[in-house]
Amino acid sequence: MKIAFIGGGNMAAALIAGLAGKVTPGANIHVVDPNAAALERLQREHGVTTAAAIDAAVTEGEVIVLAVKPQSMRDVTTVLQPLLAGASHKPLVVSIAAGIRARDLARWLGGYDAIVRCMPNTPALIGMGVTGMVAHAGVTAGQRTLADQVLAAVGTTLWLDDEAQIDAVTAVSGSGPAYVFYFIEALQQAGTELGLTAEQSLALAQATFTGAAQLAARSDEPVAVLRERVTSKGGTTYAALTSMEQGGVKAAIVTAVKAAAARGKELGDELGAQ
Repeated sequence: MKIAFIGGGNMAAALIAGLAGKVTPGANIHVVDPNAAALERLQREHGVTTAAAIDAAVTEGEVIVLAVKPQSMRDVTTVLQPLLAGASHKPLVVSIAAGIRARDLARWLGGYDAIVRCMPNTPALIGMGVTGMVAHAGVTAGQRTLADQVLAAVGTTLWLDDEAQIDAVTAVSGSGPAYVFYFIEALQQAGTELGLTAEQSLALAQATFTGAAQLAARSDEPVAVLRERVTSKGGTTYAALTSMEQGGVKAAIVTAVKAAAARGKELGDELGAQ
């Protein structure tokens, strides 16, 4: 597989680390980014080829990954569109830019329809991400497999039937790591207020999240059942969960995730208006 990345930031670097030497040789990966230091690092660590600006080399492979900030996407597509139009074959375009809808990307690319839109999350940086994916109309079965190989290099993938579901994916898993970090912060604060050191509290909170998440992932039982098994009526966990229910914690989390999804839709509307 020959792959081009337009953008060499953190998420692109994570994907390249997962792909180079495993899915494809580093020499088969071409990276475009104006940041010379980022390009030098990627070339040194993975043996990729690089360029400071979008060039014809980006259309030589099977896959082009658009890994730029959403606000930069319109400018990128202006340069990319004529290169795609003049290409000898039809590369798959994979977008990992938040908020940019496939139909708008297709419009900016002159009606190009071989597009997969993805929403990865930051645990991809350690190979433990999860990515929601949806294929635009012109994506072949073979290209869908290629897209899956690229994103599976940094974690698990989840295919969606409707692009509208991407807003939900963004709200649950795209933004989700921040919610987890927020809860860890709260546990750490509670621990210190109860007499533990900040280091002790953080170690306990981190290990608890890691262990509980792994237990949930490996168990065939619903998470509600796992929760009930830790909760003896009248015990310490019962007291904590009762307090959370009285404080409306679960309802607040659901409301917050819905707010994230609504903002995702708004961003799509704003960015697509270009």
